[in-house]
Amino acid sequence: MSSNNSFLTNEDEQEIVAAIRIAEKSTSGEIRVHIEAKTDKSHYDRALEVFHELEMHATKDKNGVLIYVAVNDRKFVICGDEGINNVVPDDFWNTTKDIIQLYFKNQEFKQGLVAGILKAGEELKHHFPWQKDDENELSNEISKG
Repeated sequence: MSSNNSFLTNEDEQEIVAAIRIAEKSTSGEIRVHIEAKTDKSHYDRALEVFHELEMHATKDKNGVLIYVAVNDRKFVICGDEGINNVVPDDFWNTTKDIIQLYFKNQEFKQGLVAGILKAGEELKHHFPWQKDDENELSNEISKG
């Protein structure tokens, strides 16, 4: 991975946001991506901190998913809220991580994030299908630190 500024192009970011919209069309779940250069904390702890900063813990069904990327550290973390973690298979986050990691190893960052988002959306759809009274509770835009 390279620096935070050159990690994704504006076009890449728009494709990632589009993937979030597609993934969320069939679920009440909320998916966010956060990108920052690095952290001095453990990556998991920082991902949880961002999860709360973005108020992802405040969704109605506790079914938010965050993909956190520390570009210069060459690390990423997937965090799910308790509602989704209580119903997905034990290996779910590992299989999603493996998909993203496969692309990242080939420097295909946008493709990795899109594939991970769509995989998370599919799982969310099974456990939290979209209802006619659902509304988008969180922004789909990529947040940056």
